[in-house]
Amino acid sequence: MLSNSAAAGAFAACYVLILFLQLNPRLPLDPVALAPLAMTTGLFYAVHLTAVFYVILVARQLLARELFSPAWISIAVLAWLGAVASGAGAALMWANLRTFSTVLEPETARALAIAAPSLAVSAALFGIVGLARRRAGRQRRAVWATLLVFIAGGSIAAPLVARGGGRTPPLEARPLDTALDTPLWDRASRVTIIAVDAGSLELVTKAAAQGRLPNFGRILDAGAVMHLATLHPTSAEAVWTAVATGKLPQQNGVRSARLYRSARGGDPIRLLPDYCYASGLIRFGLLTEEPYTSATVRTRTLWSILGTFGVPVGVINWPLTYPAPVVRGYVVSDVYARLALTTSGLDDPSMLYPPDLHDDALPIMQASAFDAGPVHPAGTNVVGRHQLPGRTDRAHDRLAQRLAAGRPTQVTIVRYESLDSIGHYFLRYAVPSQFGDVTEEERRRYGAVLESHYALIDEAIGRAIASLGPDDLLLVVSGYGMEPLGLAKRVLERVIGDPEVSGSHEGAPDGFLMAYGALVAKAGLVRRASVVDVVPTVLYFLGLPVGRDMDGYTRTDLFQPAFTADRPITFIPTYER
Repeated sequence: MLSNSAAAGAFAACYVLILFLQLNPRLPLDPVALAPLAMTTGLFYAVHLTAVFYVILVARQLLARELFSPAWISIAVLAWLGAVASGAGAALMWANLRTFSTVLEPETARALAIAAPSLAVSAALFGIVGLARRRAGRQRRAVWATLLVFIAGGSIAAPLVARGGGRTPPLEARPLDTALDTPLWDRASRVTIIAVDAGSLELVTKAAAQGRLPNFGRILDAGAVMHLATLHPTSAEAVWTAVATGKLPQQNGVRSARLYRSARGGDPIRLLPDYCYASGLIRFGLLTEEPYTSATVRTRTLWSILGTFGVPVGVINWPLTYPAPVVRGYVVSDVYARLALTTSGLDDPSMLYPPDLHDDALPIMQASAFDAGPVHPAGTNVVGRHQLPGRTDRAHDRLAQRLAAGRPTQVTIVRYESLDSIGHYFLRYAVPSQFGDVTEEERRRYGAVLESHYALIDEAIGRAIASLGPDDLLLVVSGYGMEPLGLAKRVLERVIGDPEVSGSHEGAPDGFLMAYGALVAKAGLVRRASVVDVVPTVLYFLGLPVGRDMDGYTRTDLFQPAFTADRPITFIPTYER
């Protein structure tokens, strides 16, 4: 049973490796280049799938009426296990095709669309061989073995042929980020964007209805609110890049949170498959992560576009802004708060633009390093989970206030990131009814932790509302939501992972878009939007043309009819040339 399980496990691991290759079309079909990936990823899945198949055979042994004693390499057993592996591989590829449909290039999607049914056909052929072998008994074993090998080889070759040998991306040309000699924009309208990682509209609505989070409540009562469809995989880097460019990852080039490399070397992996515990490869050190930089973004961002028109912009803590781009205004990169007080950070001027911004920002970072924030009763298992991310958000909040007073801009963008990392561990205490195992003592001790960080954002919203003029706009954008971890994932985390994890955004839960201002329609909750709709909507509000190659749409339904009637949507073919 063990030898047959090992053979089937190695065979099924080939399907997972094929899925890695399908999702990463830049990887060449070169045995030497793929050897590191096969030695780490392939071995990881072969071992685990061997265990799975062995459990299946043991269960078969326990439930059998007759003694089950297969040969070392059994045609019948491998036929049925091959059918299971091929069927599961087909389902896995189809599920990944549906999950990643918004981030895959057309050629990759077509290759997956061919691979999934080809594996389903292989599963049927394996099943036919298994039935025929059972009826034929021990006759013509060489024929059945040859047919089995032929089907197995075809099931591996067909997806690889559909994929091809790997695609080398063309050299990319990028336009200049900004034109600093452009005259200042002469329109008075200002836009403030407060970006929130993993904000939950359900939690906001509930707290606002009970009298907490009053400034969120003002927008819910007198502004416009939309659910915001996000991306999968749901990483801050991929989602916020789509928000900043108005384009999906096929165009902007950012599909995931990191680049991944085998611990043994080799070409990088840009997208990990879903539904096959690929995160375990990182958790167990088989894959290492490499961060993206601002050079990864292939298309122009909102602040780059606005710089072309002379609009001064301030950007704080946006993902993939290191090295900080040249803008008309200022940029505080997403690595500044983490590295500003380190030796390398003090000597690195590229974390900010302009470099003299360091004189304004450094004192705030130094003061924030000793900021403990709100005090909550601490337990042995959760102490410190919320303190560091909360401290980072408070530092960025204070920095935003300082720069707003000393370096005013027409468009200001500030991102608050703490709700993501805190929500992973404290969501169960904020919504205990959805978990069922939260004690009253735990709810009392930790129930307010998550909401206290919403309160920081609520205060920032209050200041923004107070500063709005009659022609100004406030947008509060949550690029993706947070939802309770599923029961199966909770069990898995308790067994081999982190038992304290309770929140997740793996299922790409909606974020939200809130708009407030004198020109905003007081419509409450309106239709669903997408993360790529933000840039076209901001450009429209400022009276600038929308790029026809943008994937998002202008959400004119956020504004009052009197405003939209006098402002038609204008277009430009592209901002990339």
